[in-house]
Amino acid sequence: MPTASSQGETRVDTSVPSIARVYDALCGGKDHFAVDRQVMHRLVQVTPEAKRVVRANRDWLIRVCRYLAGTAGITQFLDAGSGLPTAENTHEAVQRVSPTAEVVYLDNDPAVLAYGRALLENNRHTRLAKADLTRPDEVLAAPEVTAALDLSAPVALLQCGTLHHVEPYDTAQAVLQDYIAALAPGSYVALTHMHNPRDGSQAAEIASGFESTFQNTLGTARYRTRNEIAALMDGLELVEPGLVSLHEWWPDGPPPAEQHPVMYTLLGALGRKPADEHAAKRS
Repeated sequence: MPTASSQGETRVDTSVPSIARVYDALCGGKDHFAVDRQVMHRLVQVTPEAKRVVRANRDWLIRVCRYLAGTAGITQFLDAGSGLPTAENTHEAVQRVSPTAEVVYLDNDPAVLAYGRALLENNRHTRLAKADLTRPDEVLAAPEVTAALDLSAPVALLQCGTLHHVEPYDTAQAVLQDYIAALAPGSYVALTHMHNPRDGSQAAEIASGFESTFQNTLGTARYRTRNEIAALMDGLELVEPGLVSLHEWWPDGPPPAEQHPVMYTLLGALGRKPADEHAAKRS
């Protein structure tokens, strides 16, 4: 059973920063280069707490995976724009709860593909597909996806830290809505998205600084409002507590009484596709 895409040789351009490698640097990983660290340092100049929100995104993903594989009973996972692995990967969090759960990672970043193929070589329940997450029809028809996942049954789609890199907003919204339409009832969508409250707060200032840095160095990333992020999940029933800052979603323990404003620059939600397509709109 192959565990990785066989579509040609993967080349990594070390002269151009990569969003996946910048995230790796922020997480304290080892799979990045000097050009990626330069971007990281510019983000840290905006606020020294920049690394905290990236770590929070990974911690949130692990908690969501445990919920999906355990409480929700999901056995099929599609991790879109999976990025480079850090301390714990989606398949590790999922398969610790459900050892035979199928996990398909999706990415088109050369560094992710190169690392992922080696990482997953000996895991027969985990695969890596090379595809563009902004093309749902192509993603869902990819051989790695169709070989591992039964799309007529519930699937967990993970879009964590992805759609804020899709512009314009209407395109990002259409992409996720196309996935939702294609998923079977009972499927779940997990989303994290960069957030700017645009209220004059310190969090808003940090979000604006981050967005400027990302745009000037990588040409990508939009910090959107809560209403814009919520609308991406139209048609889904949100699991409580809904769309919130990541530390507020089923924390492993009591969070600190006060959070640094940077923690409010990323929101997350988990939504379930109802059997009745009109149910979510009525709720």
